[in-house]
Amino acid sequence: MTTQTDVMGTPLTGQRVLVTGASSGIGRAIALAAARAGADVALTYRTNIDGARDTERAIVSLGRRATVLQFDALDDPSLAALGPAARNALGRIDVWVNNAGADILTGSAAALTPSAKLDLLLGVDLRGTVLASWQAVEILGAQQGGGVIINMSWDHVLTGMAGRNPQMFAAVKGGVLAFSKSLARSVAPKVRVNIVAPGWVETSFGVGLDETTRREVAESTPLKRWGTPEDIADAVVFLASPAAAFITGHTLLVGGGIVM
Repeated sequence: MTTQTDVMGTPLTGQRVLVTGASSGIGRAIALAAARAGADVALTYRTNIDGARDTERAIVSLGRRATVLQFDALDDPSLAALGPAARNALGRIDVWVNNAGADILTGSAAALTPSAKLDLLLGVDLRGTVLASWQAVEILGAQQGGGVIINMSWDHVLTGMAGRNPQMFAAVKGGVLAFSKSLARSVAPKVRVNIVAPGWVETSFGVGLDETTRREVAESTPLKRWGTPEDIADAVVFLASPAAAFITGHTLLVGGGIVM
């Protein structure tokens, strides 16, 4: 697969990037893609310290600096400490990626009541993204050269999907999308704000589905495959790079065409 970095060389050379929720999955792929593109990276984890350290080692092996920070989007002191800690570790922050999100589909949270799932999604994905974005604006907007904020939504917020979990996910990720567009208008031209909206991606949930469902998803996708975390990471690198310097308030769908 040809990646954004292959095409453009090192589009983030000299940049300092913060990626929340980077101990596994899409966040880990974003952190590694940023490092391959020439950036030093601060990455966060909530409980998976082993995964975060593994990501850190992989970044260092690419010749880039990495720092690991513990972060809980539901904890206000943790939120307040995030930006200063990342800036102190890297010297500045050029790109802030709000990737951390609640997993209500696998693990212990899958057994929560619908109302508890909704509270978790609202707290982590929506409230956490809003508060972290406001903090990012304070830091990026005060420095020479500004910076870039990238928030994570979901492609199906534009079309809907049946089911209780999709209803909640669409409500929360739709909120992230709408908030990010308003934020982009508020903070331009100093700070660019864009949204990446993944579709069906081979994370732990996708890998755990039965083969029939996996095949049905691939067949319903115009590009006839599942997305990978690297597909999402390449989109993030593009939006963070100078190649996207005239793009703000944009939602980039990365779902193989199932939502257009």
